Amino acid sequence: MEPGKAEVRPISGTDADAVSRFLHTHLNPRVSVDAWNAILAPPWNGEAPNHGFQLVVDSDIVGAYVAVYSEREVDGVPRRFCNLAAFCVREDHRAQSFRLVRAILAQRDFEFTDFSPSGNVVALNRRLGFQELDTATRVVPNLPRLPHRGLTVTDDVAVIDGILSGRDAQVFRDHRDAPAARHIVATAGGAYCYLVVRRDRRKRLPLFATPLYAGGSTELLRSSWPHLASHLLLRQGALATLAERRILGFDVPHGYALRTPRAKMLLSKAVAPEAVDYLYSELTLLEW
Repeated sequence: MEPGKAEVRPISGTDADAVSRFLHTHLNPRVSVDAWNAILAPPWNGEAPNHGFQLVVDSDIVGAYVAVYSEREVDGVPRRFCNLAAFCVREDHRAQSFRLVRAILAQRDFEFTDFSPSGNVVALNRRLGFQELDTATRVVPNLPRLPHRGLTVTDDVAVIDGILSGRDAQVFRDHRDAPAARHIVATAGGAYCYLVVRRDRRKRLPLFATPLYAGGSTELLRSSWPHLASHLLLRQGALATLAERRILGFDVPHGYALRTPRAKMLLSKAVAPEAVDYLYSELTLLEW
């Protein structure tokens, strides 16, 4: 390679610290280097061809597009997913940004998701064929409720581990140690509902809970929602929930609809938008 010329390279495990320092310095200094490292070392099993791609000039990183990989079953068919997790290129090399995009999307036999694209990336993704998921969201206040006889709500991971079954149990095992994933289960009458949520910021305030996945009984989830919301308020300090109907399976009453919910995107010919949740992604690995 000619001196001073940028080279696109895969991000390997040995590059993790350097890439994390780059993202801390140039993308979001509020996120520590250790926290950035979490998206380069997901806790679930599965083969990953790389951790994304980096743009390097004379051994210095000037850009990175971090990817998070997983293998999931969709409608009974195993699928390989590549989640586009963090994208940053130094301003003096911004003209070469598309080289990183092209390197990631050139990988064959993957379904691609992007759950936190910025404004410019949303427009680029549209041109590349990504479709936007239905992210219609209601901001719902989490109000305190007294305990209800016959209904138990818990975030004790040891208790949760003994309740869940099937796919929900696998989701829990894979995300139990994911830094940004919080697990809540409600049980009543022999049924359970299961939520994976994250803490989110709006207007710089980290006071919102965002459901990433809902499992178990949708009917129990609906009927026990006031007590789940109370748990989010009293146990996790979330004043409101950013509730997507597509994830929960129903419209949470009260609150108000966001005019412009944040975009989440999918590039796939095999996976329908309604089959996509937000697991196995940076949303479960990183709070910012």
